[in-house]
Amino acid sequence: MEFKIFDKTGKETGETINLSEAIFGIEPNDHAIYLDVKQYQANQRQGTHKAKERAEIAGSTRKIKRQKGTGTARAGSLKSPVFRGGGRIFGPRPRDYHFKLNKKLKRLARKSALSYKAREASITIVDDFVLDTPRTKEYISFLEGFALNTKKTLLITNQNDSNLYLSSRNLQKARVLPSSELSTFEILHADQLIITKSSLSTIETLLQ
Repeated sequence: MEFKIFDKTGKETGETINLSEAIFGIEPNDHAIYLDVKQYQANQRQGTHKAKERAEIAGSTRKIKRQKGTGTARAGSLKSPVFRGGGRIFGPRPRDYHFKLNKKLKRLARKSALSYKAREASITIVDDFVLDTPRTKEYISFLEGFALNTKKTLLITNQNDSNLYLSSRNLQKARVLPSSELSTFEILHADQLIITKSSLSTIETLLQ
């Protein structure tokens, strides 16, 4: 699978690179993708939701009316869930939403997501570049060189680059991630992947 290599201005360098068929050219497994994205989103949840049940409501416990002869249902407490201001029936309680997935399945999910992007021609390979200082305007110019300033983009670098990260942080549709933190959710969430040349070997090492 051959892709052209571009420089940071969006111009072709004249070089090409072959992407691994074992990573960018497999038959995607939709169920693996579903499970990995589900785990990613579950792990983002704080799980601190809480509603008070009848035992936790502050209020009097006196019997509000006599048991019989009223013509209505019996009632023993104002804290009952059937009254306004009462406790909630089976309300949410704090819990942990994390669950485990096997490493092989997570690798399959990422390879499947990358294969979808390769099929859709939603991958751009660029030569490695750096920004001397964090500057959002410079990162916008970089995206404009590829006509991607209006699309959701994910720039995958070989390692953490604070200048690139800080330059993209204020842009709602731009993300920068090192290849070691690549996830199925991030791959699918972006309209276009921009992968630096040096990060390809890291991706292949992690997913082989």
